[in-house]
Amino acid sequence: MNTQLFINGQFVPAKNGGTIDVLNPSNGELITKVAAAEAEDVDIAVAAAKRAFPSWAATPAAERGRLLLKLADLIEENLEELAQLESLDTGHPIRDSRRLDVPRTAVCFRYFGGIADKIEGSVIPVEQGFLNYVVREPIGVVGQIVPWNFPLMFTSWKLGPALAAGNTVVMKPSELTPLSTLKIAELIKKAGFPDGVVNVVVGYGKTAGQRLAEHEDVGKIAFTGSTLTGQSIVHSSAGNLKRVQLELGGKGANIVFDDANIDAAVNGAAWAIFHNQGQACIAGSRLVLHEAIADEFLEKFIKLAESIRLGDPLNPDTEMGPLTSEAHRDKVLSYVDIAKEQGAKILSGGKVPEDPQLRNGYYVLPTVVEAKPMDRVAQEEVFGPFVTVLRFKTDAEALEIANCTEYGLGSGLWTQNLQRAHLFARQIRTGMCWINSYKRVNPGSPFGGVGKSGYGREMGFEAIHDYTEAKSIWVNVDANVPAHFQRG
Repeated sequence: MNTQLFINGQFVPAKNGGTIDVLNPSNGELITKVAAAEAEDVDIAVAAAKRAFPSWAATPAAERGRLLLKLADLIEENLEELAQLESLDTGHPIRDSRRLDVPRTAVCFRYFGGIADKIEGSVIPVEQGFLNYVVREPIGVVGQIVPWNFPLMFTSWKLGPALAAGNTVVMKPSELTPLSTLKIAELIKKAGFPDGVVNVVVGYGKTAGQRLAEHEDVGKIAFTGSTLTGQSIVHSSAGNLKRVQLELGGKGANIVFDDANIDAAVNGAAWAIFHNQGQACIAGSRLVLHEAIADEFLEKFIKLAESIRLGDPLNPDTEMGPLTSEAHRDKVLSYVDIAKEQGAKILSGGKVPEDPQLRNGYYVLPTVVEAKPMDRVAQEEVFGPFVTVLRFKTDAEALEIANCTEYGLGSGLWTQNLQRAHLFARQIRTGMCWINSYKRVNPGSPFGGVGKSGYGREMGFEAIHDYTEAKSIWVNVDANVPAHFQRG
């Protein structure tokens, strides 16, 4: 596959010849080297996108949609290669890459391919004699920064609505996991997208990312990643007051009430935190249990957690792979020490596996820690297979715990009381709430958070609105407007 920058429809080396090592997280070995973009490369990519914008914006919406649908078909045709790349590069178990990551990527492009010619404006009732209508127009060149935890899916979440709305794109994948996004660039070229409409520049955040965020010709920056980096992007974007969309950290409360179906909640809670090794902003990383069922729940939950099969991501039997980088593994393990220092109890895991076959990879055992609501492990995003258990007595206490962090991305409720479920779903301060399930996503459903989890929305018509500007047009049809300044 190509490992160079994708600019103006061509794969090209970085101007300074720099490269980045891409490592296999299951054993620490070198997979390949990719070109390392710096500010000059970003400038060239933005210029290409700027040149391509007028004709792409003027392209009939149905044609833009047709190209997105063609891309979705190509992704499905290349499912196995994309799945192998994603698992090799990120540590995702291959069974998840095959049945979730690649199919969801195709579905997302197909959704926005279908929506491209259905972007509607509106007519506003105003005073008699005037027609006032609103149209949605593309922003222009948009910069998009993709994280390392779900690079393939986030590539589609960002490219799909941007392209459907008529924008051109400069995308920066994470330097840790760029391979699947570069493969998508190959398929974009094969699908027949005009040169310059999509550009992919792999580089470090402090160079390529910062330049993209501050570039005067970029009309919007869309970023998924840490809250700290998101705050930095807001500062960098201030020069031309570009629009900013941020999907940042999370500390999801997953609340299990005493009337819940315990077995369903146990399985749902395990999926909420241990899928993708807990490397998900929407992970249910705070398990909030009613005291009446807490012991029974934990007995079953810990038994399930300790049965999860860790191993080589390319092995179809593997249920949990390694964390994506050595530095991140070490960060996750550091929270075990933090938990102990604050008096929390390690109920399970909290260390690397003893299996010698996993020794060179970045593995961490599923970790269950019981703590207090204001402990650091209950407030800070660990972003690993690390769940903090908290207990409550009353509904009011459960709601207080759910809302006691600075984050507000996702939350979950397990209860058979529908009145309570609907009430809590409205009162929990998050952008998304799941009832008797967790971590469900769909391209038609808006995805995003509040507070330090960011602002703006991925997916659905809300995403289209975030990639367009509303223009209000007034027409004097038959209004008699008296002159403001009378003369004679």
